[in-house]
Formats: sequence, structure tokens, C-alpha cells
Amino acid sequence: MPTINIDKKSLFDYLGNEYDTEGFRDLGFRFGIELEEETYKGEEEDEDNMELKIDISANRYDLLCFEGLSRALGIYLGREQTPNYRIAPGAKPQRIIVSKECEQVRPFVVGAVLRGVKLTPERYKSFIDLQDKLHFNLCSKRKLVSIGTHDLDTVQGPFTYEARKPEDIKFIP
Repeated sequence: MPTINIDKKSLFDYLGNEYDTEGFRDLGFRFGIELEEETYKGEEEDEDNMELKIDISANRYDLLCFEGLSRALGIYLGREQTPNYRIAPGAKPQRIIVSKECEQVRPFVVGAVLRGVKLTPERYKSFIDLQDKLHFNLCSKRKLVSIGTHDLDTVQGPFTYEARKPEDIKFIP
């Protein structure tokens, strides 16, 4: 089972501060997750410095971050509606060009542009942690799939997807 660490105060604030640790443990049991432990983040032993270590079912990749878990719990509790996402044509369509060599290694490429997403430093960290968990679990340590995330304000297409020897790759994050 994958495990995530969630900031206790942020999650309990999101849930309307209706739960203590044992109440959340019961909610988790009913929902299908398990609160493994409650620990302090770092050195400071303060109630606002707690995190929850939560076991997530291996088939629930959507719950591997604060945003996914909190939204799913909100829907489960009837506090919010299931989101309705839609595909909309962008003002500036993007293009990914796949090299012939890459087709032999990874024959499928998918891209998406997400607009109107605001990432605070905390949410960005959560997003990168989720991407790492997906790479490790679902993507078999990047052997099957590799996920790249880029700020479209800082890069310009068309984008190329190529197969190169490791020594020929220069990656700038």
C-alpha cells in the first residue's frame, strides 16, 4: 500500500474541524483508507506541526496527494459535488512531434495543457510528490511511463519527443 503524509491542520481545516484523530481514523476506515500514525513534522512539537501518515489502497492513485484525498473525502461526506471536467480547445493549440526512434521505445505520447491552475508553493510541492509517487508505483520506476510537467509560460512548442543515449541528454529542470 502506498503511504502519504498529510498536514493534519490543513486536512482538518478542509473538513470543517469536525474530527479529532480518532474520529478521522473512523472516517478513514469507512472510506477505505487507514490512518497509520500521527507524528510531528520536524523538531517542533506543536499541535499545528502534526502530520498524518495514511495508507492508501494501491488502486487509488487519485488519493496520493492532499488535493485528491481532501476532494474525495468532501465528495464522500456529501460536502461537494463530483467535478465535471471537460476538454476544451485551447487558444494556442500545442503540438508534440515524436521521433521515429522514440516510436520504437515508447509508442504512445499524451500531452495536456491545464489552464487556470494556481499553484502555491505548498500545492506545487504536493503536485511534485504526487508525480514522484506515480512514477514509482504506476509507472514502474519510469520504465513504463514518464511524466513531465512544464510551465507553458516558460517553454514554447512545437515540442519534440526523442529517444537519445543517456550521455547525449542535457536536462535543465
